[in-house]
Amino acid sequence: MDRMLAERILAASGAKKASLVLKHARIVNVFSAKLETGDIAIEDGCIVGVGDYEGQREIELGGLVVCPGLIDGHIHMESSMVAPEEFERSVVPHGTQAVITDPHEIANVAGVEGISFMMERTSGLILDVYFMLPSCVPSTGLDESGAVLTAEKLAPLYGEKRVLGLAELMNSYGTIRADREILEKVEEARKRNLLIDGHAPGLSGRELNAYITAGVRSDHECSNAEEAMEKIGRGQWVMIREGTAARNLEALLPLFEEPYYRRCMLVTDDRHPGDLIRLGHLDYIIKKAVSLGADPIHAVMMGSFHAAQYFGLPEVGAIAPGYKANFMVVSDLKDFCVRQVYKDGKLVAENGVMKTEIRAAEMRNAEMPVRVGDSFRLKEIRPEDFRIEKKGAGIRVLCLTPGELTTRPRLAPWVEKEGFAPGVCVEQDIVKMAVLERHQGTGHIGLGFLGGYGLKRGAVATSIAHDSHNLIIAGTNDIDMALAGNAVRKNRGGLAVAAGGKVLGELPLPIAGLMSEEPAEWVDEKLEELKARTRELGIGEGIDPFMTLAFASLPVIPKLRLNTYGLIDVEEQKIADVMISCISKNTDNQ
Repeated sequence: MDRMLAERILAASGAKKASLVLKHARIVNVFSAKLETGDIAIEDGCIVGVGDYEGQREIELGGLVVCPGLIDGHIHMESSMVAPEEFERSVVPHGTQAVITDPHEIANVAGVEGISFMMERTSGLILDVYFMLPSCVPSTGLDESGAVLTAEKLAPLYGEKRVLGLAELMNSYGTIRADREILEKVEEARKRNLLIDGHAPGLSGRELNAYITAGVRSDHECSNAEEAMEKIGRGQWVMIREGTAARNLEALLPLFEEPYYRRCMLVTDDRHPGDLIRLGHLDYIIKKAVSLGADPIHAVMMGSFHAAQYFGLPEVGAIAPGYKANFMVVSDLKDFCVRQVYKDGKLVAENGVMKTEIRAAEMRNAEMPVRVGDSFRLKEIRPEDFRIEKKGAGIRVLCLTPGELTTRPRLAPWVEKEGFAPGVCVEQDIVKMAVLERHQGTGHIGLGFLGGYGLKRGAVATSIAHDSHNLIIAGTNDIDMALAGNAVRKNRGGLAVAAGGKVLGELPLPIAGLMSEEPAEWVDEKLEELKARTRELGIGEGIDPFMTLAFASLPVIPKLRLNTYGLIDVEEQKIADVMISCISKNTDNQ
């Protein structure tokens, strides 16, 4: 007989005192969508009762609210720019107790070795880390990454117990055309009855039907309520994203209402360390949603129970008998200030601070795979590497969309001004952009022009360039672009800002060119210093200079991108010409 099960049953029935009882709590009931009052009895790390209980140890809550632990249904942990144990220290005090991560950032750099590294570094954490296997490494055939993950290479990883399925199927273009390589990956997940997550901005009608027919059960790329409602109506779950680069919460606020909220969950996708430290994680999204008029209990359910339902995690996401004692104590449902966090019935964080030691020192001394710790295969960069010869009257510009990941094309006349690279026109908010292959030493460099970035002088460089994470540089002149790029290269990855022939600041990210071993606060401080330098160079407060730039090379989000192959027309999935032969008076949106 299972003795511990017997003890839990006896505690639940009141035949014995429970080991721990939280007295006089207000409890979010995710089954009735109501707030109830009572005690919470805990035995052997599990909730055994809600009602009137006595405990061997009792904690008086005095009407504070208890919510189930939060679950981020879609995140790339690498986007936090810190190692997993530092990520844990940043999110657990905010009530996050589980994340479902897609390690496709590090997989694009180091393949299976990168995924294995993340699995090893997350084993044994207080934070529960589950994995969805990267489906698109590289994202499409028009991308150049450090690895190519086929269905055959992914198959052995499904044996890992923390693997829940196939991650965001970004190549929707290939999926709806029944691309053989994509379908091989889909079939590997389907034959194991595992989930397949989606990534299909703007997909609608018959194309959406075809995408869902492939087995895709979710989407986190909805930018308006109408798109989300159509996808829910076709059976998908919608992940409402509020991250550092893409913020869709306000546009999707109608989804917090009946009946839509029952098929929605909250995710961050990508979240920088400063946002985690100062604003929070999923607790921040809940707080913001409530401030905008959302039902707070709906918001809590979307941040916890719904993710547990979707991902098949039956023991978490609720405050009820038989569930793990994974929960948080908050001030109330409006301010949503996280006071305490419990994991398996033990207090693990209080007032924003972890109660237990993380394994940072141990992890720093652990052996790191070569492809993860030394991922740059790039020769020294020269200013002449960025030269674009005039071959027409005008240029095609990749223009950013404020607050979104989508871009729009724009045509502009070719200009030449002293002190700026040919083609650059800061008066029209047009700068040069380059993407350099850094994994295999191919020497490939894509060159083009970026609009809406705000840079007036100098250059910005980053090895965080979704999803292949080559070296991306934006600048007003070739000398500063080379300086910033070489600073990143020297550091084996990271961020850098240069202007006036000098490097103004840098942040080394030597773990695959994506993450630092340093504490989150140190990384945040350096990042904020760099952002301050970019503000001095003209980039406005409304733009995250690094996260925004990082997505400018991803060839699966409409309409234009720039990568190592050149300017990419995403909707046509073909390389487009940067130069154009003629220019009309009306140059926008062409």
